[in-house]
Amino acid sequence: MKRVALFTLLCFVLSMTAFAQMGGGKASPAASASCQFANGKTIKTDYSSPRMRNRKIYGGLVPYGEVWRTGANEATTFVTDTNLSIGGKDVPAGAYTIFTVPGKDKWTLIVNKKTGEWGIPYKYEGDELVRIDMQVSKLPSPVENFTIAYDGGGNKCTLRLDWETTRASVAIMEK
Repeated sequence: MKRVALFTLLCFVLSMTAFAQMGGGKASPAASASCQFANGKTIKTDYSSPRMRNRKIYGGLVPYGEVWRTGANEATTFVTDTNLSIGGKDVPAGAYTIFTVPGKDKWTLIVNKKTGEWGIPYKYEGDELVRIDMQVSKLPSPVENFTIAYDGGGNKCTLRLDWETTRASVAIMEK
């Protein structure tokens, strides 16, 4: 009898561990992305990654022309330990929150000095550091999981936001 109880407990613990490693069953599990410059300085972004789940994303779940928390749940963090130029605008080393304003053909990245908020409704205009135009392109196939990633290295990283069939991106240079 003790063996059966021990086996049942072991199965439960192992299944809960696997469940936690797969995002804990959250509809929008935590994710992160980072980029390292040649001198070892970094950018790190933490966000929640929602799933498409057969929904219309841009122009539907995420309305065009409105500030979006750029993920789900808590607002998306952006931490850099070096001074940056993002799309030609200065961003000093520090911790920030990023938001975006999606559009059909134009996106805007908002770097905000306020940190630790839930994300929406957006009421942080007075804390904005900069608004930056992003490039928008169509992906060759749909992306189920909202993904933030960085390409590059050296003295340049490109921030990419991919979801549904849209990519929004912006160049980030170390100053």
